[in-house]
Amino acid sequence: PPETRAAARARPRSGPAPVTDVAKLCVCDLLVAQCDVNCCCDPDCSAADVSLFTTCSVPIVTGDSRLCSQKAAIYSLDVEANPPERIFKLIDQVNPSVFCIHATNYEQALSFSSPEMPTSENFDQLLKQFGSAAFSAEPDSWNMNTDAQNPSDANETYSYEYGVPIQTVDAFLRLPSPVVSSWCSDANPAGFLVNQATKCIRSVSVEKCGNIQAVSMLFYINSSILAVNITVQSIVVQSLNGMRTLLDGSDVLRLPMILDELCINIVLGVSYHITYTDTGEIIEAAASFVLGAINKEALSIQQSFEISFTQVNTKPVPLSGNPGYVVGLPVRAGFQPQGYPFPVEILFTALNTNKYSQLTILQSTSNQDCLAAQGARTPILFGYNMISGCKLRITAAMKCQPLTQTLLDLLKGQSFPEYVASFGNSQAQDVLDWVPITHLHTSEQVKNFNTFQSSCQIPVSLEIEVKWTKYGSLVNPQARIANVTATMTTTTLKQLPSGRERTIPITSSVVFTDISSPAEPGYKAWPTINAKLPFDFFFPFV
Repeated sequence: PPETRAAARARPRSGPAPVTDVAKLCVCDLLVAQCDVNCCCDPDCSAADVSLFTTCSVPIVTGDSRLCSQKAAIYSLDVEANPPERIFKLIDQVNPSVFCIHATNYEQALSFSSPEMPTSENFDQLLKQFGSAAFSAEPDSWNMNTDAQNPSDANETYSYEYGVPIQTVDAFLRLPSPVVSSWCSDANPAGFLVNQATKCIRSVSVEKCGNIQAVSMLFYINSSILAVNITVQSIVVQSLNGMRTLLDGSDVLRLPMILDELCINIVLGVSYHITYTDTGEIIEAAASFVLGAINKEALSIQQSFEISFTQVNTKPVPLSGNPGYVVGLPVRAGFQPQGYPFPVEILFTALNTNKYSQLTILQSTSNQDCLAAQGARTPILFGYNMISGCKLRITAAMKCQPLTQTLLDLLKGQSFPEYVASFGNSQAQDVLDWVPITHLHTSEQVKNFNTFQSSCQIPVSLEIEVKWTKYGSLVNPQARIANVTATMTTTTLKQLPSGRERTIPITSSVVFTDISSPAEPGYKAWPTINAKLPFDFFFPFV
């Protein structure tokens, strides 16, 4: 009847009850309704199938090993019978451990609980309970009872460890992310010091945009991180055609509203920035928003979320790996301050004064004109051999000294770094993690010509060689820079007649060389033979 079928659909489905009888347990039964080869406990195997077995892959099946006394199923083959037959015995097995369980009043407690099978009726409920990156056996435990809290607890601080979810007064700081599909789930907690960037799709409609909490700014800033309120750092408004405009005032809360058949001020992106101390205490939290608008034709929007962390009184420096360099990321560089090696704090400041904290080379331009390419630099990417260059047109009216200085600035930049980070995450205060750049000079010898202005030497090429090695375990080796050499090549200019010109090429190149030694087995201490022989072992030879 239809009532019976409706009741069956409404009844929650669950998996089969856990099997605790060892006579029915069979860990080698993998095929459904088929006989598994050499599986003596498989109920699908007939006598003809067993006669072809050569051995029992699982000779003994036991229950929980923590019990003091339990049943054990023994399986064997009687090879003397014709045809061979299966022999089954059920015995009592005793656990000799003194810490065994003597009796249990609920045998199913020693096995995993049977999960509820998802259906079209309970799918949304199960997704809400288990769809996040972390969940509890009691979903209501996410919502803390704020009425029962002590008012003095709101001013308490909390020191976090890496990866611990950031607590708020009502639950955790949420960072929506896709779970099963690309749709957003708001139950993903943000972990301390875990930089994340996610994108997901949210279902929206113009008629209900004012009732959807996840598209409102208030949903992301209405909860404080314990004693720290989340402030609005900036608001960017995006038009329907994608053009973005930064608003001057960020202290105004802009809520979704319907205007001329459009829903405006809906959240398209949120970027959290957390400031913390060296003890793991969060002292400041800010959020930057990207607001947009949708029309009646839009059924969904794509939202982007990001969170980053910065320690107080420090400047964020982009890393190129953790710890070793990652291929394709810039090589980090810095400078040595005055008074090195003391104090170390000055070294930390000076290394961070580099605008990009990167090692750069000349960037090629489309017209290949060196004078037009001044100031154009490109970062050196780890693992990528690079070459760039331009052409310099020299006239008889050019002076030697200004020309030499111009070419030096062109090849090395306005401030060529003195140190290179050996690891992708080397910190400025770790002095031993920075490798000095070795400078070499070579000259192209040209004979039998008249030089002008006392033998003018101009630089024509800069070759940078980065030697790196694999560091650490063979399973996950880390790239470590061991040496950096910058070779400047100069040449001598020939005097040009009046009215004549000459064009010379200027080149800059980078080469990465792997100097890793082949892996060899090593011992902390070479093994020695510690054997005592009888005194007459070599008799009668000694």
